[in-house]
Amino acid sequence: MITSPTANEGFEISPRFRRTVEERIARLERDAERDEAEAAHLWDPDHIRRHMRLVFMQRAEALRMRLFLDRSKMRPQRPPFPI
Repeated sequence: MITSPTANEGFEISPRFRRTVEERIARLERDAERDEAEAAHLWDPDHIRRHMRLVFMQRAEALRMRLFLDRSKMRPQRPPFPI
């Protein structure tokens, strides 16, 4: 594996992009909770397995996005352009 000194420094994202990612995380976690509760109403073992895999993937994606946000920094706001 190739590592560089800058690989662990993180990167800058805009406040708007951060908000979008945070909203996506919340939606994934909310959907995972709802889907997990819904699995109790399923009867076919294969369907339950696939459904729980969906829940796992939703939570894994939310975690991946949280780690992304942890490594990123907010880009400083630019001052407005004079008119």
